Amino acid sequence: MLIAGIRDLIKPQWRAVLEELKLSGGMPVSELSRVLEGSYVTVKAHCEQLTKAGYLIRTRLPRTEVGRPEIFYSLARKADELFPQAGADFALEFFEELRLMHGENAPERLLFQYYQKHQLRLAKALEKFASPAEKAFRLVAIRNKEGCVSQCMTEPGEPVRIVGIHNPLERIHQRYPRSVAMEHRMLEELIGVRLARQELPGGRESTPRVVFEFV
Repeated sequence: MLIAGIRDLIKPQWRAVLEELKLSGGMPVSELSRVLEGSYVTVKAHCEQLTKAGYLIRTRLPRTEVGRPEIFYSLARKADELFPQAGADFALEFFEELRLMHGENAPERLLFQYYQKHQLRLAKALEKFASPAEKAFRLVAIRNKEGCVSQCMTEPGEPVRIVGIHNPLERIHQRYPRSVAMEHRMLEELIGVRLARQELPGGRESTPRVVFEFV
């Protein structure tokens, strides 16, 4: 999930901590050590090192029972640099110049064309899949390779959910909110069902996770 060059340079234990906190949005040390199958002391030490480096935020959760508060870690904003981006600084500057030259709506018109062409390309990769669930799983696999990290989840009796964990276009979406609806519509047309979209907190400074649920 981390940028390939970063994965090669940092400790495997640090990589595991960062990726698990990205997936979960944050968790207590006790839970993180259980998921990573490491000792509490060792995992806490890795988290403290990453906190000192500025990549994690350390907080304490009040306990409902007698005892010391639980230590909780989540990703700091600095950690976004470790995950795939889409040249957001360049793109935002480019869109601003486009706006100045061709009017207020020019960036959104270009984004609309981008999603239209992207949809056509992705649709070809989904042609052999019949059901919406199959298309959703395949689409998630394709987008993961593009750096748009998500998970497709199914539970008995529950609708299929796509949980977006990292989107390289997040800053573009923040600057041009209508592009969020463009992406939403693209996913609906590719999968062939209506999708309810919901944002879930990703941590104090982390970008939110986005859930698309079959309707």
